[in-house]
Amino acid sequence: MTIEVRPPVSPAETKEYLRVLPYVNGFPQEEPEPSAWYAGSAAWPPQVQKTPAELEQYAEELLTDWFRPQAAFVDGKIAGASATVSVQVTVPGGQQVALGGVTATAVLPTYRRRGLLRKIMSAMLDDCRERGEFLAGLSASEGMIYGRYGFSPATFQHRWEVGRTDVAFRSEFTDPGALDLVDGAEAAKAWPVLHEQVRAERVGEISPLPGKWEGLDGLPADGSGPAHHLLHRDATGTVDGAAMFRLPWSPDPERAGVLQVEAFEALTSDAYRALWGLLLDFDLTKHVVAARRPVDEPLRWMLTNQRALKLTRTRDNLWLRVLDVRRALEARTYAASDSLVLDVSDDLYGAGRWRLDAAPDGAVCTAVNTEPDLSLSVNELGSLYLGGVRASELSYAGRIVERTPGAVSRLDALLRPDRAPHNAVGF
Repeated sequence: MTIEVRPPVSPAETKEYLRVLPYVNGFPQEEPEPSAWYAGSAAWPPQVQKTPAELEQYAEELLTDWFRPQAAFVDGKIAGASATVSVQVTVPGGQQVALGGVTATAVLPTYRRRGLLRKIMSAMLDDCRERGEFLAGLSASEGMIYGRYGFSPATFQHRWEVGRTDVAFRSEFTDPGALDLVDGAEAAKAWPVLHEQVRAERVGEISPLPGKWEGLDGLPADGSGPAHHLLHRDATGTVDGAAMFRLPWSPDPERAGVLQVEAFEALTSDAYRALWGLLLDFDLTKHVVAARRPVDEPLRWMLTNQRALKLTRTRDNLWLRVLDVRRALEARTYAASDSLVLDVSDDLYGAGRWRLDAAPDGAVCTAVNTEPDLSLSVNELGSLYLGGVRASELSYAGRIVERTPGAVSRLDALLRPDRAPHNAVGF
């Protein structure tokens, strides 16, 4: 058996590459459980094998600079595939840094357990390093796979629901702006501008792929109904919040009258309160289900009955893989000033000891040979990097070894975020 890993280089190879991917061949592409990013009642939308015309269209769309595919050829036939996309992620301190986003990953069922995915992942991570990307990221369709390649969850999402009759806000509210129901074309103009403002402030947010907000009026494959679009404008008429929601029909009385919130962003507390005020009291509805929500959702604290908001799913979202420890630790800022020596192991790129001299205005990271304060792997560093996971949590789980008493607490103090990292846009 001869294995070669390289990008597809011809239209015929590109189509063969696509046929390996679940969204083209109709094979399962997600664990069969309700996802935190999906507001519908199904575990996963129906899988549909793509037509030859759709395959042609997808092949043309892949011929871009931002999509970097890798394929595993076994005796000349493509049996495994993945790709990285060029995006940016916002890190603590507000800097937006390059991230190699791993996507479209699969190995044909008849070629599993042959090491193809490991070879593909190694090729993609090497490519990221050569391009100067010191972080790689992905959203894992299966939780058991990607830890072996150095990835680990860094952000999380909630999916929650609330009964409309259970909702009451703690205080009265007079909106200084105005809400507006708009069509998909107008929403598609507002979302990119709004998202750029959001990701400038929110740690963990990702830059959108081209075409992210195209076709907002389309019907989804799961039958959840057309999208409705709600904008909030401040007193000057500037859009400072938006929501996309659906009102799917259901023959099941238990699922009838559900309003599904698919996307929601607000730049101000006024926009946030106004948007949720309408969505939670929409005429002729019984329940509101919201997907892709941050773990520190403030809405709960606006309600008289906090238990009315029930979490129905928590899910890891962005997994990070640190490819260059020094550059990654120097790219972000810190909540305190301190110096720690970290012993970081990495099965792909080797271990290293790094002295982190951190401060609120930045950091210097230096390779050293001195005794470490903490020992951890690149997996733990990925989870810690955005501040969404505490070092003390990983230490208690046995995944960080404290060499100097108090070093775990000191690292927690350095990495403490103002808000939980969150990303609403995937890749």
